[in-house]
Amino acid sequence: MFKHILFPTDGSPASVVAAAHCVRFAADIGARLTILHSSAPLHLFSYEPIVVDEAYEEYRRSRDRLCAECLAPVEELARNAGIPFDSVTVEADEPYTAIITTANNKGCDLVAMASHGRKGIKGVLLGSQTQKVLTHSALPVLVFR
Repeated sequence: MFKHILFPTDGSPASVVAAAHCVRFAADIGARLTILHSSAPLHLFSYEPIVVDEAYEEYRRSRDRLCAECLAPVEELARNAGIPFDSVTVEADEPYTAIITTANNKGCDLVAMASHGRKGIKGVLLGSQTQKVLTHSALPVLVFR
């Protein structure tokens, strides 16, 4: 069966609930877990290099803090369940590409993730990263609603 599961998290309540299910599943089948948080890179242009450097440094500190906050609840669940895990943070313009790339690079054989269940205009405007992973990944994808 599955030996290495990638669980991407955005830190949302839906993601934390799905993480609890994923951790139980991983424990039941004896799989290890890679926890992923993807953040958008900062795209900034200026004639003044010092402004850009300062902005990137502030953004990096803020991003690192947010990543740690998003990963922490899932790490705690995995730690409490005694599941081997590692955590990864990556920058990507599109989270779904970070999910697929990380799953492939880490040798995962399953992607397990939450679905926010957005419909209508919200779904169109925000897009569904889960749907994009389902569409573009060659790996199996387990979706927790």
